[in-house]
Amino acid sequence: MIQRDTVQLSEQQRLVRDSIRDICSDFDAAYWREHDENATYPEAFADSLADHGWFGALIPEEYGGAGMSTAEAVVMMEEIAAGGGGFSAAQAVHGAIYNAVPLVKYGTEEMKSELLPAVAEGDTSIQAFGLTEPNAGSDSTRITTTAEKEDGEYVINGQKIWISRVDRSDYLVLMARTTPREAVDKRTKGLSMFLVDLEAAYESDSLTLEQIEKTAGRAVHSYELWLDDLRVDESALIGEEGNGFYQMLDGLNEERLVIAAECVGLGELALEAGAEYASEREVFGRKIGANQAIQHPLAEAYARVTAAKQTVYSAADAVARDGDATAIGARANVAKYLAADAAFDAADAAVQTHGGFGIAREYDVERYLREARLTRLVPITQELVLNFVAENELDLPRSY
Repeated sequence: MIQRDTVQLSEQQRLVRDSIRDICSDFDAAYWREHDENATYPEAFADSLADHGWFGALIPEEYGGAGMSTAEAVVMMEEIAAGGGGFSAAQAVHGAIYNAVPLVKYGTEEMKSELLPAVAEGDTSIQAFGLTEPNAGSDSTRITTTAEKEDGEYVINGQKIWISRVDRSDYLVLMARTTPREAVDKRTKGLSMFLVDLEAAYESDSLTLEQIEKTAGRAVHSYELWLDDLRVDESALIGEEGNGFYQMLDGLNEERLVIAAECVGLGELALEAGAEYASEREVFGRKIGANQAIQHPLAEAYARVTAAKQTVYSAADAVARDGDATAIGARANVAKYLAADAAFDAADAAVQTHGGFGIAREYDVERYLREARLTRLVPITQELVLNFVAENELDLPRSY
């Protein structure tokens, strides 16, 4: 076993770690290999987490949740990724945990009291978040999906892409323009957030889905969505009309830290596989792990994963300590950048250690490499992270 306990945890964090490890131990490598190969959602794993109340991790206790913070969430999601399922396992349940947060912060009391206890119990899921569009990409202010108010309802029309877990969700948190971009004095204004009942949308024939075939994270399905005169009651508005962009940003840094922790977990999983194989495989009469050509890439990757982990946990502590949004933004982006690259280096070293078997499904490391490559693209590309750091930390001119 590689040394993973490289940061000091609080008693609460240790409880989270041990509980999640116990759940993950019931799902072996063969389970995750099968779901990746067949592109099937890990339902039994998700149900186990839900049954143990983990979908309510960030929901306040008054609504039946655990009332945990970012400090506990980073432990939880790192362990889920490191427990065998990698980034796919973490992303399979990430939305179920985080998409309830906008309701906690901005939902009406009626909305919260009706839905949050059911989410915490695992009876209702809000797995999907609808933001990205084909012609907007990373520039969220350019989305063209519209929501026009009409007789106590909002009529929504538009198109979304790369929306994950819609097939495993009861509700969709949807971003749409309630005021045209050209009619606002600031491009970030005029966006609003809605809670869409997916069953009602299907029944009204106003929502169409098409699955996107992909090569990484295959167990978590992603879709292109078309919204055609989708009508939702005005009570479906989350927070203030026109203020949805800022509501979306609130808490985004903390979520990015958790995704960085998922990358760390994936890196640890890959290193475990690489080190184990190097300790067992014999070539030319000796264990290949005795060769520096094998040792050094794994050791270097371990150093990078460990450093990234320290950055993630330090940033999570800062969230609880000072709450400085600007400082947290820089920490969160740097953590994601370092963790994604560290995960990729670890997975690449694990594949190289396995030699020809590195591309054999039965050894799993090829899946880790595919997933690690994905982490450098989502939820924000490495290049956009560097743009953020250059502008906000180095005081350089905005480049986009």
